Amino acid sequence: MKANEIQNLFNSFESIAIDYDGVECWSARELAPVMGYVQWRNFQSIIEKAKESASNAGESISNHFADVSKMIGLAKGAHRQVDDVMLTRYACYLVAQNGDPRKAEIAFAQNYFAVQTRRAELVHQRLLDYERVQARAKLAETEHTLSGVLYERGVDAKGFAIIRTKGDRALFGLDTALMKRRVGAPEKRPLADFLSTIAIKAKDLAAEMTSVNVQQKDLHGQVAIEWEHIDNNSAVRNMLLNRGIRPEALPPEEDVKKVERRLKADEKKIFPKKKK
Repeated sequence: MKANEIQNLFNSFESIAIDYDGVECWSARELAPVMGYVQWRNFQSIIEKAKESASNAGESISNHFADVSKMIGLAKGAHRQVDDVMLTRYACYLVAQNGDPRKAEIAFAQNYFAVQTRRAELVHQRLLDYERVQARAKLAETEHTLSGVLYERGVDAKGFAIIRTKGDRALFGLDTALMKRRVGAPEKRPLADFLSTIAIKAKDLAAEMTSVNVQQKDLHGQVAIEWEHIDNNSAVRNMLLNRGIRPEALPPEEDVKKVERRLKADEKKIFPKKKK
């Protein structure tokens, strides 16, 4: 396929994309001729196969294929209402995958939508990574604040470490060392660096609660604060269990430090510093 043909097809696909309820979509009626289908009924059969593919992949058909109606122009200014389907990028990709690969338009569409769908997946993963890095930074900030509050109330660094370990035991049902082995965390690294986002946020919530309650209840000394932290972690654990989430059973995650370095490296590639 020549460069000008590729550019023309690219422009054709881009020009008919629309915003449908806040989601970028394509009208199947408009997409059909761009994909080389003259007969609507032939294109309909491809859409049905695409729906089946989506269902087999565990996707909700209604999230990607929206049945709508539209008016089309006829001779002498007349109009007729016809059925149409609004297709997401993913739906378009599946339509292309189920189309006739001998058509140049289908071959182009398969690659065009594959790249775009993959791009969306990468953006989604980056957002998840960013959220986890932010959650870990927030936990570090909360624990730093909590350690300051506890120091003013007679708890030193060693005592704070003991309190935090007992909090982990209450939250996960396992002590910190066992949880580290479960998630594959090195002995000298923080457990939170290898936890899932929700587990990190659970630890953060419990630590926030302890920080607030220690001050409101005017608690002093390691023993009283230790029990407060255990109670708060137990409360968070019970909340998770009531929603069907066992924090100790959540799968381990990649070292958050590596994730953070990868995000920063990507940013440098996208936004390189200008030379002075």
